[in-house]
Amino acid sequence: MLYKSLSAAVYGIDAYLVQVEVDIGPGAQSLFNVVGLPDVAVKESRERVRAALKNSGFDFPSPQTVTVNLAPADIRKEGSAFDLPMALGILGCQGTFFGKPLDNFIFLGELSLDGSVRPVRGALSAALAARERGIRSLAVPEANAKEAAVVEGVDVYAVRSLPQAVDLINAPESAVPVRVDAAKMLDEAALYAVDMHDVRGQQSAKRALEVACAGSHNILLIGPPGAGKTMLAKRIPTILPPMSLEEAIETTRIHSVAGVLEDSRGLVGTRPYRAPHHTISDAGLIGGGAVPRPGEVSLSHHGVLFLDELPEFERNVLEVMRQPLEDGVVNIARAAISVTFPSRFMLVAAMNPCPCGFFGDPTRECHCSPPQIQRYVSKISGPLLDRIDIHIEVPAVKYKELRGGQSGENSAAVRERVLRARRVQLERYAAEKKIFANAQMPPKLIRQHCAISAEAEKMLENAITRLGLSARAHDRILKVSRTIADLDAAPNIETKHLYEAVQYRSLDRSYWA
Repeated sequence: MLYKSLSAAVYGIDAYLVQVEVDIGPGAQSLFNVVGLPDVAVKESRERVRAALKNSGFDFPSPQTVTVNLAPADIRKEGSAFDLPMALGILGCQGTFFGKPLDNFIFLGELSLDGSVRPVRGALSAALAARERGIRSLAVPEANAKEAAVVEGVDVYAVRSLPQAVDLINAPESAVPVRVDAAKMLDEAALYAVDMHDVRGQQSAKRALEVACAGSHNILLIGPPGAGKTMLAKRIPTILPPMSLEEAIETTRIHSVAGVLEDSRGLVGTRPYRAPHHTISDAGLIGGGAVPRPGEVSLSHHGVLFLDELPEFERNVLEVMRQPLEDGVVNIARAAISVTFPSRFMLVAAMNPCPCGFFGDPTRECHCSPPQIQRYVSKISGPLLDRIDIHIEVPAVKYKELRGGQSGENSAAVRERVLRARRVQLERYAAEKKIFANAQMPPKLIRQHCAISAEAEKMLENAITRLGLSARAHDRILKVSRTIADLDAAPNIETKHLYEAVQYRSLDRSYWA
């Protein structure tokens, strides 16, 4: 007898439907075969399904041959989400569902040996795929129900065990779908445990971070150990614009597919902040694997990727970031599969000014020679630096600032100014595709929106000549100047805006050589 049910598999961050066909036929001994390009986790489902059926009070057909086909058969299937539909298919062949078809129901879930249903990856993507295909109902593990229920137009049912899934099929009218208020979930999740007012001193660095967030500029923090670079970086998401529901859903999809979504949250409501260790591989940073999974640059989508001790990262690891920084996506190609992951993030990096960390420090002596300093700084390639608009020095905090009773502005006040500047930019680039901030301006738009006066032109020429600024710093200075002018609500770039922008190019100055 043949019985069919529906499930879903993840391809990149998207899901596609998989038809689970189960056939039970006569045989001299008990056999359980799974075909349709299953990976190891899918093949191992045979033992989980067998034990879950028996321990839930159902019969496993014996001695008979059970054949499970996962269609389409030319795409590799991976993961444990097919356990539940396989078990239901076996029960359907035995007449448990009184001949009821499951054409309008998708099932996802990993089975424990006792018949309980464990969470799986990609439930949100499966809900979106179900809505796109016009399938009304989706049954997922209870831990995945809130994330899947964010999608409107699909009835999501939380399943705790195999017997409960059987009851859902036989008496669907008695089951109540999970309902969530996505907007309310987003508001409840949009809480940060840190705030900018925690940081004492560092007014110039705070100002640079405000400018970076206002224009979505990548930024490099340069300072001695203990100056507060990491502390500042952790608070950057708190001054970025709040996430929209569309951004939250897209970010949640990535985290769900990667298996890092907290079960209790259901929706990522705060800007992601990822800080991988400098020993990370290029596959860990960009994504990869036999079946490609998102890397840190994709987990940082719509948020912040913080790379501490930037020169300590392997050169090849840093170089693979150039494409996602430029395009906002990561393309991963394998022999049998090619996927695209979104990666629109703000890069925040930190480094010491020299190997010992105390070059330029007024209180501690630097023991590094000029060639050592040059070699240390040159570990960061020119093409990568070309994609970082702001280099800001973060000096050690003075004792009076550290112990002073007055704290700085809170994140809400800074965020309000950032939001005002972002609104100006959204209006400015309304006719442009994929451009929403000053950092993304191509040369054509720089010439259009970054016109400067004769006085400012002379000042910029002097800065490039006298301070030893590189040629690639020219466009970066104009972009940052445009952002500073937006923060001041100024229609044109003024000389003072250029002065400030020039100060944000530390690594281009000649004394670093």
